[in-house]
Amino acid sequence: MEFLEELQRRRTFGIISHPDAGKTTLTEKLLLFGGAIQEAGAVKSNKVKKGATSDFMEIERQRGISVATSVLAFIYKDKKINILDTPGHKDFAEDTFRTLTAVDSVIVVIDVAKGVETQTEKLVEVCRMRKIPIIVFINKLDREGKDAFDLLDEVEQKLGLRVTPLSFPIGMGYDFKGIYNIWDKKLNLFSADNKQTVSEGIEFSNLEDPELDTIVGEDAANTLREEIELVSEVYPKFDLTEYQNGSLQPVFFGSALNNFGVKELLDCFTEIAPTPQPKMSEERLIDSKEEKLTGFVFKIHANMDPKHRDRLAFVKIVSGTFKRNAPYLHVRNNKKMKFSSPNAFFAEKKEIVEESFPGDIVGLHDTGNFKIGDTLTEGEIINFKGIPSFSPEHFRYVNNADPMKSKQLQKGLDQLMDEGVAQLFTLEINNRKVIGTVGALQYEVIQYRLEHEYGAKCTYENLPMHKVCWVQPEDAKNAEYKEFRRVKQRYLAHDKHNQLVFFADSSFTIQMTQSKYPTVKLHFTSEFE
Repeated sequence: MEFLEELQRRRTFGIISHPDAGKTTLTEKLLLFGGAIQEAGAVKSNKVKKGATSDFMEIERQRGISVATSVLAFIYKDKKINILDTPGHKDFAEDTFRTLTAVDSVIVVIDVAKGVETQTEKLVEVCRMRKIPIIVFINKLDREGKDAFDLLDEVEQKLGLRVTPLSFPIGMGYDFKGIYNIWDKKLNLFSADNKQTVSEGIEFSNLEDPELDTIVGEDAANTLREEIELVSEVYPKFDLTEYQNGSLQPVFFGSALNNFGVKELLDCFTEIAPTPQPKMSEERLIDSKEEKLTGFVFKIHANMDPKHRDRLAFVKIVSGTFKRNAPYLHVRNNKKMKFSSPNAFFAEKKEIVEESFPGDIVGLHDTGNFKIGDTLTEGEIINFKGIPSFSPEHFRYVNNADPMKSKQLQKGLDQLMDEGVAQLFTLEINNRKVIGTVGALQYEVIQYRLEHEYGAKCTYENLPMHKVCWVQPEDAKNAEYKEFRRVKQRYLAHDKHNQLVFFADSSFTIQMTQSKYPTVKLHFTSEFE
């Protein structure tokens, strides 16, 4: 198949939402419809032996939440679909923010009863900033929840989106009869016993047809007619260009747990979602149609297979064809590298691929060469922007609980920090190690993974700090900078890449420091110009 044809077949998207809105369940059902799995697993169920395909880490299975982005790929209607299922929990938002640099579109999942929640607002804001096309999926319609129009208003107001419903519910909760698919002009009837199967839609191009009254009942039919008329008057018509440039967002209703409305979402998505998009690098705009390979690392995952202690770097291909065993330039290290076993993903299952195309995510075995944000090219010096490390908000000293295992602890911390799970700082004054995270739950994950994957135990001590700032002096030799270093000595540390950081105990301290030492700049992310 020609390169451009392969490019047209690719759809790479992320699924984002607040925890518990049903993101991982939706991912499971998309895989089920894509024919990629035979039976969907449950996220929270001890009775069912099968867990969710995308929650493959042991701690995810115990907690019933996703703590790391997982990558899944399948073929549907001759389209190659790459899904990135992201963690919803705010403590793992950094992983999600980075993943959003690797997708061409997103599906936002909203719980019908809870409506728009805080984490969804933050994530959608990032998507809007980057003009990523968004489809909204309102989930759990088999439960009692908010009125459909109220929900649409809430999505518009809280998320700042301009929506157009492409399907509409008939009733809700106990009265939930089904969905009218505006996009396909089909009626899908709901029955609670079709959890593992798929109901076929009935063609309905004319809602005035009296047959509708016999199928759903007169009251429900009249309500549906009124509501659809209202939808066509109030909301803009769907426009492909507006959707793809991020200024119009289609909305679907359904119940992922009951397989309902998911197929409609997938059918429409494969039709309208954008193919791999150009990406801005610091040097120039890289078009996905370019023949030469470019790609960047957006995630590193250690121990995907605990038996082999392997580390994988996830590379999103931006342009060109990635070929097995071909030499590529690792831009930051300025050295050529070959990869004999590049992997394609299906959650934790991997298979070796001969070639991959723009939009694909490739896993490369890594012995410590990569860090997040690294670029691979065929020789051109290119650096992709926008994969920052955020300033952590929780800090704890990390202590070795088993002196016999200090090497394992060091290795474990090194590898987990490379993944971007958290950040490690070493204090200048006494060389003590401090772990900084965006959310407190991450300490538990680190402790668990250190013990189970590296055989090392650690304990924590609290360090009451407000923020960490990266330090950038205008001139490292001037007296003001030397004075800053002398006065603030107790609060200075180095991050993993040896950049100097300053621990501030309050926002007032940051303001005072900036006004006292104007030539010393403080930054909240590790990437600054």
